[in-house]
Amino acid sequence: MESVNGANEAEELLSSFTKQTSIRQYVTFKLGMAYSQSPKKAGLPREVLKWLQSLDLSIFPKNVRRDFSNGYLVAEIFSWYFPKDFQMHSYDNGASVAAKQSNWSQIEKFLVKQNISLLKEAIDGTIHCKPGAAELLVQEIYTFLTNRRIQTIQTVEQGFTDKAYQEQLPMVARATASVAIKSNLRLSEVIAEPNITVNQHKVLAIIQRHIEQRKEERNQDPRRFNVKPTLGEQAVRLPPLLAHQTKPNLQINTSQAAC
Repeated sequence: MESVNGANEAEELLSSFTKQTSIRQYVTFKLGMAYSQSPKKAGLPREVLKWLQSLDLSIFPKNVRRDFSNGYLVAEIFSWYFPKDFQMHSYDNGASVAAKQSNWSQIEKFLVKQNISLLKEAIDGTIHCKPGAAELLVQEIYTFLTNRRIQTIQTVEQGFTDKAYQEQLPMVARATASVAIKSNLRLSEVIAEPNITVNQHKVLAIIQRHIEQRKEERNQDPRRFNVKPTLGEQAVRLPPLLAHQTKPNLQINTSQAAC
């Protein structure tokens, strides 16, 4: 009897284990399906990468946003074309805000001296590791220094926000208002610009953009948010009468009045 009971218990444990395993596999499969369309990491075009490899830089950029933020690699790229204007010993390859400001101030002085115009928003976005800013800046530098056109230009979101990234995520995984503020307002921005009023305006702009994005989601999927149509939307609207349809009626009425 004990052996029979033990066999039954073993079978029950085995069946429960298989059920749990199948449930885990199902959940993993569903999550994989939900996040299969997750956005890829932003990168540079192939011809730009080949150009960077030909320069034999001291550090090859693996993470474009991080490696170009302090301006050291930008100065090293310009030093290959303007060796007299760039002394690399005066640039700091650090990650602090002070190092970034020092490096980029020297680069901006050179740009003004040589009358070279780069997008100011792209420079600021590169300093603060904004999405797509460093990629756009490197493409501009490549076009200016090599005098070549990029065959496949990387498109970036206006304002260098994470809107394109959020749109590719499922609705359950999209950022809340607090996460949107943390993602779009970097700590380096607050340190570089300690003015409370300026930072408050930036936060309000992020929140307003987040509210508009939520409204678009409600319009796209009203059933998920239990949105009920208003009385105005439920009302039947008839098309207005055309002018040429009303003229014969008026003529008939006038003729009848004359009789």
